[in-house]
Amino acid sequence: MKQRFWLASICMLLSIPLFAATPDMPRFQWENFTVANGLPDNHVYCVLVDGNRIWAGTENGLALLEDGKWKVFTTADGLAHRAVLSLALDKRTGDLWVGTMGGLSRVSAGRIDTFNQLNSGLSNDVVYGVTVQDDNVWTATAAGASRLNTRTGQWSLFNERNTPMYEIWTYNVTAAADKVYIAVWGGGVLEYDLKTQRWKDYNDPDGETEIVLFKDQGLIHEITTSVSYVDKVLWVATYFGDSRYDGRNWHNFLTKDSGLPSNFTNQVKALDANRAWFSTDKGLAFYDGVNWAVYRPALDSGKPEMYVRDGDGNVTPVPVDTAPAHNYVLGIDFQGDDLWVATAKGLSHGIRQK
Repeated sequence: MKQRFWLASICMLLSIPLFAATPDMPRFQWENFTVANGLPDNHVYCVLVDGNRIWAGTENGLALLEDGKWKVFTTADGLAHRAVLSLALDKRTGDLWVGTMGGLSRVSAGRIDTFNQLNSGLSNDVVYGVTVQDDNVWTATAAGASRLNTRTGQWSLFNERNTPMYEIWTYNVTAAADKVYIAVWGGGVLEYDLKTQRWKDYNDPDGETEIVLFKDQGLIHEITTSVSYVDKVLWVATYFGDSRYDGRNWHNFLTKDSGLPSNFTNQVKALDANRAWFSTDKGLAFYDGVNWAVYRPALDSGKPEMYVRDGDGNVTPVPVDTAPAHNYVLGIDFQGDDLWVATAKGLSHGIRQK
């Protein structure tokens, strides 16, 4: 007892903390864009960084921020539909692929070409996700997935007839050098091996739609919304939590035992095998493999809020004076150390503080 009292007294005199310091997590100064300063609509479904250019898909058109000015593309310019749900960049050609509520558009050198069910092999005009893999453009639609070979012009359709897909509402697609992953809303995740051209499915092992019975025995839920595949690790977002799979072991994340601000996740975007960003309906979260940070307007007051949860579950607020435009986050993209964040009430630029 005397030893502990002596140690505490010495620590107080020397100003040495008795507890571990808050983990050093990324901090940002946030600037927000709305209709008041150039966006065509405050509801931003997606954002894509193209060097110094920022593309935003909104409820009322495609917006481009370049040299500090906004330019808007609408159906009058040839866009398939005013509601832009997804974006992908072909880095080899500079073409932008735009998934909308009414088809798939390609923006190339100022020209917009549109693909739909009437003039192409697109499986459905509601294009929730799009990604580019070499010569191929993959889309996730409301009636299965499609693949366009831009070199040959050939379309391929993927649905319940030629894949393990038992639901055809595909919500997101991502491609890497060796694999393509599709998030099937109500049907888990599909994996396509580019070398073998074989499909594999990942499903929730307990089969329950309302609760999680087996936490780390497989995919956390069938209602998947986003997939991210980096460094041979698969990250999956669902409306009931999130999952990480390294090829051998699953690790699932829930609000009750992690730093997720909500189990309802719209997008996961990984930096590497251990770090990822999560876009939820109650804020933006970052996971560094051990610790969590959350960025948002506070749910009760709307004031800027950031807090950190360490690996032991200790939560520490971090003083901030700015926050993303809204706590309902639909997606993000990276610009160096900066973030661009699509929310239900505007587009946010997180400027990394050194």
